[in-house]
Amino acid sequence: MLHSLNELKMENEEAILMEEAGKVYNIRHRCFHFAKEVIEFINACQYQRIHFSIFDQLLRSATSIGANVVEGGSGSTKKDFINFFCIALKSANETKYWLCLIRDTIEVDKDKLSKLLQEADEISKIIAAIIMSAK
Repeated sequence: MLHSLNELKMENEEAILMEEAGKVYNIRHRCFHFAKEVIEFINACQYQRIHFSIFDQLLRSATSIGANVVEGGSGSTKKDFINFFCIALKSANETKYWLCLIRDTIEVDKDKLSKLLQEADEISKIIAAIIMSAK
């Protein structure tokens, strides 16, 4: 299978950017890994039909963070960059809301959820700092 130059570059950057603890330095990659972790968390959860929309909203908000960071990074103007990062920040905050709601209402792996919540909080702080430094 042929890979685009950007895909190869992203894979190489990903290999370089891993810390010893497994955290990623680059915010794009960190958001990507976070979205993957959320997908895996949702996939492992057993929940009733009544909770479907909560998990669906979590999936949408968590995957939106990285998508908007990537889109903002390819924006043509500083205003585009800031706008997309503001949307990513809103998605990160929404993700924290859904994680807290799940934590307090549904029987799930609390350790995994706590780690996801911590990562969402760290990502939102990083994005907020990027927005502030760009203004």
